[in-house]
Amino acid sequence: MLAVEDPATGQRITSVPDAGPADVDKAVRAAAVAWPAWRTTDRHTALMSCAVVVEEAAAVLAPVLTEEQGKPLREAEAEFAKAAARFRYFARLRLEPQVAGDGRVEVHRRPLGPVAAITPWHLPVQLAAAKLAPALAAGNTVVLKPSPRTPLTTLHLGRMLAEVLPPGVLTVLTGQDPLGEYLVSHPGIRQITFTGSVPAGRQVATAAAAALKRLTLELGGNGPAIVLPGTDPAVIAKSLFWSAFANCGQIGMAVKRVYAVGSAYDGVVEALADLAEKVVVADGRTPGTQLGPVNNKPRYDHVIALTEEARADGARVVTGGRLDGPGYFFAPAILAEAHDGMRVVSEEQFGPVLPIVRCSTVDEAVGLANDRSPGSRGSVWSTDEERAAEVARRLECGTVWVNEHLALPFGKPFAGSRQSGLGGLGGSWGIEGNTEPFVVHRPRN
Repeated sequence: MLAVEDPATGQRITSVPDAGPADVDKAVRAAAVAWPAWRTTDRHTALMSCAVVVEEAAAVLAPVLTEEQGKPLREAEAEFAKAAARFRYFARLRLEPQVAGDGRVEVHRRPLGPVAAITPWHLPVQLAAAKLAPALAAGNTVVLKPSPRTPLTTLHLGRMLAEVLPPGVLTVLTGQDPLGEYLVSHPGIRQITFTGSVPAGRQVATAAAAALKRLTLELGGNGPAIVLPGTDPAVIAKSLFWSAFANCGQIGMAVKRVYAVGSAYDGVVEALADLAEKVVVADGRTPGTQLGPVNNKPRYDHVIALTEEARADGARVVTGGRLDGPGYFFAPAILAEAHDGMRVVSEEQFGPVLPIVRCSTVDEAVGLANDRSPGSRGSVWSTDEERAAEVARRLECGTVWVNEHLALPFGKPFAGSRQSGLGGLGGSWGIEGNTEPFVVHRPRN
């Protein structure tokens, strides 16, 4: 059995099954048996039923999510609401065949078969839905493996969803490594959709390569935010702050480093530090909590190490740091006088610490922002929106925002570049990533 821990106390909550190769084989075989009928079914009703299940499950499972992940209860409830909305969106989405040339060539999209979906611990419900909804809508069956750090909510929700889906269409397997390796290397898996770190993504890609399996990889990022000179910190501070510290900084597409240009620097540091000092950090079950604990001890220790290392290298910790008591609590830290040679800048922290780098020119800021291999997401902030948009187009990211960050409508594409992933998510791109083209040529008269 696999133990599940409460990050607010560091204590064991319960345990879940620790699946192995035999369990993987059984689940994949069931998915393969269910696929022929599922791919030809009108899936609209089933996905709408999934939306209702997720919505109704929130009352029971949102507290469970808070207990195992650490986030405030209202954010756990919001995860369920977004997940339900995603199922509804994909239930209504249809990909019509494309007709080429003189109408004698048709391009259809066909489902791939059994899909392995692997989700991380920071947004377990939301990212499970982000993988399940398009895969099921496309006509695939799914074996879903949640992170061993947050398996409990997904396991319960998977069992509820399985009750409104045909047998074998969805199976949730919980367990620790090498469960993911067993799953992605199984010969019956046709497509892999994975969210996690860049090193883990490389391992998944290597395992998939032998059989040339289709891949969608949403990998880690080190998202830059550039604040242009002349920007009023009071106008942008709150949005910028929560773009970095939402979910305790544990979001792959969040702001991870700030490059403040010229006169913007001092005001940005002061405004962000002021917000950080007022944030309520506590157990996610306590009313009024804004940030819960870091999810697990290895991540907590990593955030502490990066912060202390930066301090030793000349950064000034304006506010924030580890908190006394049980659990993995860390007040949001603002690091002034950070520079690009520090690990806290060059590596993704994935936690509640934000380095702010002083830049003399916009060109310097753009150069530093682009000088990192995970080209995931970025943003530019300015009172001059057109100027910000111009600078944003220079960022080597798959997704860029202007005067905001983290906004992601279901129907819009969401992609990375370089080492931040393969494939796209959202809207028709999400369906296409779970299908392959099928071309029908009809003879000319």
